[in-house]
Amino acid sequence: MSVEVQELPCREGHIGVLTLDTPGTLNALSEEMIITIRDSLERWATDERICVVLLRGAGSKGFCAGGDIRDLYLSLTGTENPEAAFSVFRHEYKLDYTLHRYPKPVVGMGHGIIIGGGLGLFSACRYRLLTPGATLAMPEMSIGLFPDVGASWFLNRLPGRLGLFMGLTGARLNTTDALRVGLADMALPTEDQQGLLAQLQNERWSGQGAADDSRLCNLLRRLEATNYRALPASQLALHERDIARLCTGTSLPEIVDRLQAAPIEGEWWQTCMKTLKGGCPVSAWLIWNQLRKAQQMPLKDVFRMELAMVWECVRRPDLTEGIRARLIDRDQNPQWSFSRIEDVPEAVIDAHFLPVWNDETDPMQLE
Repeated sequence: MSVEVQELPCREGHIGVLTLDTPGTLNALSEEMIITIRDSLERWATDERICVVLLRGAGSKGFCAGGDIRDLYLSLTGTENPEAAFSVFRHEYKLDYTLHRYPKPVVGMGHGIIIGGGLGLFSACRYRLLTPGATLAMPEMSIGLFPDVGASWFLNRLPGRLGLFMGLTGARLNTTDALRVGLADMALPTEDQQGLLAQLQNERWSGQGAADDSRLCNLLRRLEATNYRALPASQLALHERDIARLCTGTSLPEIVDRLQAAPIEGEWWQTCMKTLKGGCPVSAWLIWNQLRKAQQMPLKDVFRMELAMVWECVRRPDLTEGIRARLIDRDQNPQWSFSRIEDVPEAVIDAHFLPVWNDETDPMQLE
């Protein structure tokens, strides 16, 4: 089973537990897994027995490495109908929107690798907990996509244009970094997930949303790691001023040039610059525009905008080529449709922001 669905009794009430259970792929999300999670959430939303939901990943290596890119590649290359590849994104967006607006407390317990669609899931949870060894990133620039699944919403809420930097460079944040900038709410003292589950089952839940939310908040604060010096050192503490300074301005090409020319040492920074240099030029413009356009948008419109962007991405060649080069043939030499950011026509970017869906035409049918 790719998602383990459990309804566990507590001293009073029940908790619903969803465990992504494909550790061999770092719990990468298939369309079947996405539909299973959303169906469970919809059922529990009106089930008076279920008071709290816990979302976690199986195995020791990661919560979720995003969507199943190999399956996506087969869809992109196996049919001339882009709807086949688009379908998984449509279901994923509907799931993440459901999580953002869920009527009961949802705890996301993140460990290990949390990237792409995994970070989209994690960010949509009401309580976002990290174990000490977590790594968070949105690396879609390297495969010809863009930070999706609501990233326009949560990246825009990071300080000092860090969201733009993360999108352009695929920067990997550790647990300390995530707490520092608000991508997580608290750190657990160990990698052990069973301890939290036992504590949740030892509570008396009332089935009243506000009361259970308050009880859960108090429980989590008692479990929170108190010795933050034991967590990994923050990379952002070293670089956030440089990021804010270098990412200012209204010209994307100038910002990219400044980042690449900055005389900053260190493996973390150089890895970011390598991703930026090898990333898709169209993706760079998509990141620039999605963050700018989403600043004044409600969540529903952010999701609609991003899904329209996805629709165009699955119809253009860069996404297929990026996956081929990075994950299929692994030659690490994608041949992008445009070789430089300066070469990308404005009309190519504008096409990613159409159509503009409304309540009647929305392919997710968001409520």
